[in-house]
Amino acid sequence: MLPHQFFKLLADETRMRCLLLIAREKRLCVCELTHALQESQPKVSRHLAQLRQSGVLVDERQGQWVYYQVSDQLPGWLNKIIDGLKQSNCLQQQYGVDSQRLATMADRPCC
Repeated sequence: MLPHQFFKLLADETRMRCLLLIAREKRLCVCELTHALQESQPKVSRHLAQLRQSGVLVDERQGQWVYYQVSDQLPGWLNKIIDGLKQSNCLQQQYGVDSQRLATMADRPCC
């Protein structure tokens, strides 16, 4: 993946928010993301599919749950960008409520 392709992929706010949450939490399922983002399951799934098809995310099925995580096959430059996004104070302020909603989610499948 070339840089312009990655940035075009993240030009959508929903994909950016999904990637940030997954990168921070290490792995999440669709139900956790829909709860945190307060978006519909089809919308979140569609954006996760784009991130997966691009190779940024990988998925793993465990029983009835499909978990998404950042691929460990990404080039170094891309890992550095994702780490920078995770640590960004302005993004944390902008999307911190997503993390808060996730932290207070009852009946998380992983917990």
